[in-house]
Amino acid sequence: MKTLLPTSTAGSLPKPSWLATPETLWSPWKLVAGKRDALRLAVDDQLRAGIDIVGDGEQTRQHFVTTFIEHLDGVDFEKRQTVRIRDRYDASVPTVVGAVSRPKPVFVEDARFLRARTDQPIKWTLPGPMTMIDTLHDAHYQSREKLAWEFAKILNAEARELEAAGVDIIQFDEPAFNVFFDEANDWGVAALERAAEGLTCETAVHICYGYGIKANTDWKKTLGSEWRQYERTFPNLQASRIDIISLECHHSNVPMDLIELIRGKKVMVGAIDVASDVIETPEEVADTLRNALRFVDADKLYPSTNCGMAPLSRHVARGKLDALCAGARIVRAEL
Repeated sequence: MKTLLPTSTAGSLPKPSWLATPETLWSPWKLVAGKRDALRLAVDDQLRAGIDIVGDGEQTRQHFVTTFIEHLDGVDFEKRQTVRIRDRYDASVPTVVGAVSRPKPVFVEDARFLRARTDQPIKWTLPGPMTMIDTLHDAHYQSREKLAWEFAKILNAEARELEAAGVDIIQFDEPAFNVFFDEANDWGVAALERAAEGLTCETAVHICYGYGIKANTDWKKTLGSEWRQYERTFPNLQASRIDIISLECHHSNVPMDLIELIRGKKVMVGAIDVASDVIETPEEVADTLRNALRFVDADKLYPSTNCGMAPLSRHVARGKLDALCAGARIVRAEL
């Protein structure tokens, strides 16, 4: 990126009310045929705000993990089990009943559609291998690691085709890295690298504390005055081949100096709180970015949101996009 402090979002934006129930996470589609119209609106909202790295707002996905899995063989969505998601809440999930495979590309045509909407750099988000296995019941491999490696190969095939479709940054979402530290360090980071193997576009991993839903906000209340989860995985990520690390910063108890552990990497700094309807002021965003600049070089800092904004209203999300870009302009001018 030639732009200093290029802005982006972590991923999702609210869906229009005619596509899905507003301010509701993972709401079923009302009008499946309208997904690309919603993508156009998401792009327009980003461009009007001044976002530099444009995403699809995850308008073509109902769920950031299972919409990808729905297109794979070996997973039975009718055979469901209740599992504990990231040791936080129970959910009814599909079951892996056989060898998993990707019979055809999942998001590639949607990525081409996004590519045709803007000349600016575009980013596409995919679920990471560890987070995928944490969103399923495995009755076939009976090994979290084995299943993760199979998903890593599938993700790599998808990522290579997304790159060929013109995607500039491919982001893998791995909130599971903030919970399963031993697995993340033993094989999770390696599986993530396998998912990104052979790509020449930039790669990113997004690790946050989740959407602003009750299960996540209740969990945060148990974490104490300092959230040091990143400390457990950042050293291995710093040594990895992943280009960009995306983390939550604004209105969180994450000590900003933990960014020092990934010195040398590009860092997507979450400067927008997605768990609140309060729209940040540009100066609040600027303060977060100035704080982060103590630990990351200016040419490696990417202002972003803490997580996706799907559960928010479109009005609030637009205001937060405006604030993010305005705050970045303040600090850009200072630099």
